[in-house]
Amino acid sequence: MTRDDRRILGSSFGAAAVLYGEHRPDYARAAVRWTVESGPGPRVLDLGAGTGKLTATLVAVGADVVAVEPDAAMLAELRRVLPGVRAVSGGAEAIPLPDASVDVVLAGNAMHWFDMDAAGPEIARVLAPGGVLAGLWNVLDDQVDWVAGLARVSGSAVIGPRDTPAGWRAEAAAMLPGICGAGRFGSAEQAEFPHGQRRTAGSLVETFATRAGMLVMSGKEREATLGEVRAYLASRPETADGEFTLPMRTCVLRVRRL
Repeated sequence: MTRDDRRILGSSFGAAAVLYGEHRPDYARAAVRWTVESGPGPRVLDLGAGTGKLTATLVAVGADVVAVEPDAAMLAELRRVLPGVRAVSGGAEAIPLPDASVDVVLAGNAMHWFDMDAAGPEIARVLAPGGVLAGLWNVLDDQVDWVAGLARVSGSAVIGPRDTPAGWRAEAAAMLPGICGAGRFGSAEQAEFPHGQRRTAGSLVETFATRAGMLVMSGKEREATLGEVRAYLASRPETADGEFTLPMRTCVLRVRRL
């Protein structure tokens, strides 16, 4: 992804902030605990926090969390939903926090938007010695037959290269030189945790509509793509009628500050 592509796609979410907050999944608590409990203390930064999907899980597991988000609409939705959380405007490339002020930095479905040439030094700056940086991604479990079929018919704007476990592993491997290559962080650890989200066919279509690739489409192209997804979900007994669990995994890439 070029820098311009990253900027355009990464800035697309604000227009759908309310829908994003309503339809995007939270994160597996076991995955969040695995990252938070590996840090040297309880202070956690949710970086690129969006509407607070990861922030809410951090609050639920008892973390002392501050959220940083660059998009004004996303930040407003986070503040509305989680008024008790300190939430400030800022980005990974310019974090508005003091040196060594947090023990863990987490990014939920956000690290791939960071410019790590600038973000790497900033994250290292705000982390305490021995602090942990972790990216978390929710991906679809395409080992389940109907999910694999959905990936085949929907196109990359709906289910992209990093949105399945194998794709995420390849993406994580490609990201590692940018994260660890400058000598700020040690070797990486990876883990995957079972997860799921209760959906209906209609609400799953709404979830996919909040993806960056969908948000930058023309209205006609977006509706055609979502129509194909609706037709597929209507054709499958697992998803055609009522609620179902969308099979997912929360995948984690974790490194420690040297």
